[in-house]
Amino acid sequence: QVQLVESGGGLVQTGGSLRLSCAVSGSTLGLRAMGWYRQAPGNQRELVARIKSAGITTYADSVKGRFTISRDNAKNTLYLQMNSLKPEDTAVYYCNVNRNGVDYWGKGTLITVSS
Repeated sequence: QVQLVESGGGLVQTGGSLRLSCAVSGSTLGLRAMGWYRQAPGNQRELVARIKSAGITTYADSVKGRFTISRDNAKNTLYLQMNSLKPEDTAVYYCNVNRNGVDYWGKGTLITVSS
């Protein structure tokens, strides 16, 4: 089993920055891709950014150039640095990891960007 705990969400003004963290615990051997997803009210959950074990990153077009995903394997922690936030970034952000083909999810952290 893998446990994920997100932190760092909150209320921020347009143009502001936040950094999300996701602490990964439990059976961490065999972790493959790690990523951040988000879900706004009335919308489906969507990929924000993903990082593979080799460090290869993928971003949604809507966040390219503004968000940066990173991972600290020694600390088993995933990060998402979010800059130049926009109201349309408002959503619940979820941490996701894939271990041996199985997806695990955190409970999510709410980010609200005020205009």
